[in-house]
Amino acid sequence: MKRWLKALILTYLSLLFFGSFLAIGMLWTGTIEKALPIVSEIKPFLYYFFAGAIGGSLRHLYMFCSHYMEGELTDYRKWIMYIFYPIFATGTAVVAVTLIKSGILLIEFTDYNDTPYAPISIAFFVGFGFNRFVNKLNAVSKNLFKSEKNNSADSNK
Repeated sequence: MKRWLKALILTYLSLLFFGSFLAIGMLWTGTIEKALPIVSEIKPFLYYFFAGAIGGSLRHLYMFCSHYMEGELTDYRKWIMYIFYPIFATGTAVVAVTLIKSGILLIEFTDYNDTPYAPISIAFFVGFGFNRFVNKLNAVSKNLFKSEKNNSADSNK
């Protein structure tokens, strides 16, 4: 992998990581709402979005630095993972919190003085463990949407 591409990926992941902290801080203090009043309608989702971005970018910063230090950044196909997985993690974090709040995943959040600490924490973990969460989601999806034909074939085994 070329040096400029390594620098670009490291800069991108660092900006995503620190920028997401800054964005959460601006949400928390109301700075964004003053500039864009419509944000108040989607504020909880933005918390989850940026928490997922922090988790996803932290994970991939760690992976990038580990692979860099071990001299393992030779496969050009892997750069795409460092760019897109943190982006996928943001939306997946929002979906995960929405699934939990809907009751489908049988997890409940405890309210703490109208602050979304638990959902934000889950969003961070989903961002950090994006691949693992998608694998679990795939397993749940397979079980949830089994066809009757597959059920009878499975029971005969």
